[in-house]
Amino acid sequence: LPVIPTLSPGASSFPHHRATLRLSEKFILLLILSAFITLCFGAFFFLPDNSKHKPVFQRSCFVYKEESLRDKIRADHERALQEAKEKLRKSKEELKAEIQTEKTKVVEDLKKKDGPKPLPPVPMPKLVGVSDGDPGDSDTKEKRDKIREMMKHAWDSYRQYGWGHNELKPIAKKGHSTNIFGNSQMGATIVDALDTLYIMGLHDEFKDGQEWIEQNLDFSVNAEVSVFEVNIRFIGGLLAAYYLSGQEVFKVKAVQLAEKLLPAFNTPTGIPWAMVNLKSGVGRNWGWASAGSSILAEFGTLHMEFVHLTYLTGNPAYYQKVMHIRKLLAKMDRPNGLYPNYLNPRTGRWGQHHTSVGGLGDSFYEYLLKAWLMSDKTDTEARKTYDDAIEAIERHLIRKSNGGLTFIGEWKNGHLERKMGHLTCFAGGMFALGADGSPDDKAGHYLQLGAEIAHTCHESYDRTVLKLGPEAFKFDSGLEAVAVRQNEKYYILRPEVIETYWYMWRFTHDPKYRQWGWEAVQAIDKYCRVSGGFSGVKDVYSSNPTYDDVQQSFFLAETLKYLYLLFSSDELLPLENWVFNTEAHPLPVLHLGNITLPGSETQR
Repeated sequence: LPVIPTLSPGASSFPHHRATLRLSEKFILLLILSAFITLCFGAFFFLPDNSKHKPVFQRSCFVYKEESLRDKIRADHERALQEAKEKLRKSKEELKAEIQTEKTKVVEDLKKKDGPKPLPPVPMPKLVGVSDGDPGDSDTKEKRDKIREMMKHAWDSYRQYGWGHNELKPIAKKGHSTNIFGNSQMGATIVDALDTLYIMGLHDEFKDGQEWIEQNLDFSVNAEVSVFEVNIRFIGGLLAAYYLSGQEVFKVKAVQLAEKLLPAFNTPTGIPWAMVNLKSGVGRNWGWASAGSSILAEFGTLHMEFVHLTYLTGNPAYYQKVMHIRKLLAKMDRPNGLYPNYLNPRTGRWGQHHTSVGGLGDSFYEYLLKAWLMSDKTDTEARKTYDDAIEAIERHLIRKSNGGLTFIGEWKNGHLERKMGHLTCFAGGMFALGADGSPDDKAGHYLQLGAEIAHTCHESYDRTVLKLGPEAFKFDSGLEAVAVRQNEKYYILRPEVIETYWYMWRFTHDPKYRQWGWEAVQAIDKYCRVSGGFSGVKDVYSSNPTYDDVQQSFFLAETLKYLYLLFSSDELLPLENWVFNTEAHPLPVLHLGNITLPGSETQR
């Protein structure tokens, strides 16, 4: 990677100007001025006003001939003394408030005068295939147009009923939010959907989103947010929108937000807190996570975005933070070579020994592979870490059911639970994506493994009434790829199965992946579409399901994007040039040679 202009970590957002004197300095100057006036003109105030004294004072400090001037000087003197007395009478709190007011005024004046501090110019990575992707044949194009129409319906409904809110309640036709965004309304759906709108050619809608971001997206809010979710949805979404459109506002906003996340890393180990208050910088972890632990999939899913932040700003802090996490993990013992899902940020010790390629673990492994790909395959340390992790997963977690279905279970305290989550279905695409470059000529093996996972996940869809997959499904007691618990039968517009279909299509062009994708399109349009958008359903095994009344932002960011790409040509966002973050936001490969980014010497 080439030499990149660096900024010192923690550099001020504004140039340093001494635009005003501090109050204490003003007070001292007032006292000096008062003494000077008294020295020069004291006698003038106390001697009789007689013409015979005039020659004396003509040789004094200054010559004053008018009596009115004497009165003015006396008034100025008294006013200066009075101002000094008033300052002394004020409480400490009042003085602090005045100082803060003056500081704020200076900052605002500098903003008006200089505007935001410009980011250093860096070469734009080579951008290939950012639009079009016409599939060629009319049948595929017709299907792609249908997916585009679904995106427009989802966006228009949000635009009408939930604009500016994080998400939409399509039945109630009003805004919706969850605790991952705190109590703030940050327009999560707008930021998450931008790149999908762009690649679909919905430019009027993209422009509306850009205008909202320019005018309303403010991160100086008193809100406690998920570091992981805000990183993958907001920073990832803004960076992708910047690279696709070239609009500077997206880069500026991404950097502003990233600066707000950095305090989350202020822990004894450098492993970040799960949540951070955007205003105060105070961080904490989820109450339900193992003894106050941080979560592997959360602190392990920052690398892609933070590397791009260092590239775009020249500030090594972002790169240093994520490399410190990697190096810390490399030193730790791993039970059976597996990474537990929980790590305590205070002690640096693992929490309970629960390992999953689904929720809590999934994107950690994904980002190891994608760090290597995004570095133009120069980050060999990331590739080696990925290969070692996958080898342990194959040995301990991947099994074949009695019915011949390959699945990925979960390791809990020395026991394999024969259950697979919808979230785990992304792994089929990951295995295919990582096949090229596998050790020991195992590329064919991993492509086959990806195909087997795709087949299993398709079966989880096909064995339901709605032809939509449940949240989790088991492989025991004669039941395979079927949800058992009622609270695992829901579908919330998730993308992971379709994500794997798309990767498998790109690497094999087997027509069954487009067929399976079209089945999902038809099922979503039939059972999840309502007049106010798209909603999740609570039971995929019921012919008359109830809605959960949430249009998730990731439905627009991921599900519809992967479907659109599945029915587009490979020239749209080719994988040689783009790497998708875990929220399906495409970031360009940094073809920068084998030079380390600034900040390779990790700091905490």
